[in-house]
Amino acid sequence: MDIEEVLKFADELVLAKTGKHLDNLQQVILVASWQGKRYSHIAKEFYCTERHIANVASKLWQLLSERLDENVTKSNFRPAMKRHQLYHYSNFLNHNFLEQGDINFCTETSHNLESSQKSSSPQTSNKDDNRQKLQFDLKDAPEIRAFCGREIELATMQNQLLEQRCRLIILLGFRGIGKTTLTLQLVEQVKSQFDYIIYRSLYFAPTPETTINNLLQVFSPTEISQDITTQLSQLLDYLRKYRCLIILDDVQMLFTREQLAGHYQNGLENYQRLFTLAAEVNHNSCLLLNSSEKPREITNLEKDNQYCFSLVLESLGNAGIEILRKQNLADESSWINLIQIYKGNPLWLKFTANLIQELCGGGVARFCSLRCRLLVNLCKNY
Repeated sequence: MDIEEVLKFADELVLAKTGKHLDNLQQVILVASWQGKRYSHIAKEFYCTERHIANVASKLWQLLSERLDENVTKSNFRPAMKRHQLYHYSNFLNHNFLEQGDINFCTETSHNLESSQKSSSPQTSNKDDNRQKLQFDLKDAPEIRAFCGREIELATMQNQLLEQRCRLIILLGFRGIGKTTLTLQLVEQVKSQFDYIIYRSLYFAPTPETTINNLLQVFSPTEISQDITTQLSQLLDYLRKYRCLIILDDVQMLFTREQLAGHYQNGLENYQRLFTLAAEVNHNSCLLLNSSEKPREITNLEKDNQYCFSLVLESLGNAGIEILRKQNLADESSWINLIQIYKGNPLWLKFTANLIQELCGGGVARFCSLRCRLLVNLCKNY
């Protein structure tokens, strides 16, 4: 049972009791409790008092206790969840349907679900026929081995995607800050809400015709026009017909170096048409861009279009401690200093942690001291 399953199960319990979903702070409390962290850690992250965290947590434990019919606390939260997982799994093997309070656990197979859907009304049947075309094309996406922190950013992205129904979202930040990791974690959260989810990297700066052609092949693997206007029209038709999430990573590779930010390379200017149409034309889908450089047209779109949203991903903050802990580094009192030096960038922290292991036997304090002396010597020589 991973933390995503825990959050989903806890959200169902709280929703059944209160009619409301878990808020951001409640989710963070559950994640921190699952990971064995203290309330003081959460308080620092949220810039509030430890007493406030304890009060919110107390009400949350009470809600879960009432729904699970046992006393749930911070200390026994993890084993309590695991016990209930085993309980439901045991019943899954012996029954076709289990009902606990207001929460139903259905064990019908997809075949049975399809059979029941066919017997529904024509309007429902047509809608479900579209849902049967569900397709996730994430074969080019990197494997995410770990996700830490970013609960607030994740909740913000999810809100813009599902509640605000944004048609164009751009996630900005330095290389290695965690844009792709956050995006793929978001996919895990929202995948049930989409018919198609497609990931493509623009690292090698393909022409817009090549990219759009590639996307169209997912919907209909037939011969496609090479005319950019026709391609855009066909793609927009699919974005209207289905609920799609299309992720384009490494957008910064489309821009010319040593010029003003967001200036497209020769032959790639039609990406601007794609991004602008995605924001301005009415459809049911979302184009999500990851970039370390902001396309120039996005600034104007944000001012005039409520369906365009950008988020700058900044330092991982104290959540970077988890990265250093997994690297088995010593001198924990120096970890925060190391995180500040490398701007809370996960990639830089991982690289530096490996370097510390090789050069200093895992001693962070020694590494920081050597780094300071090196900088002093460089300044003297300069």
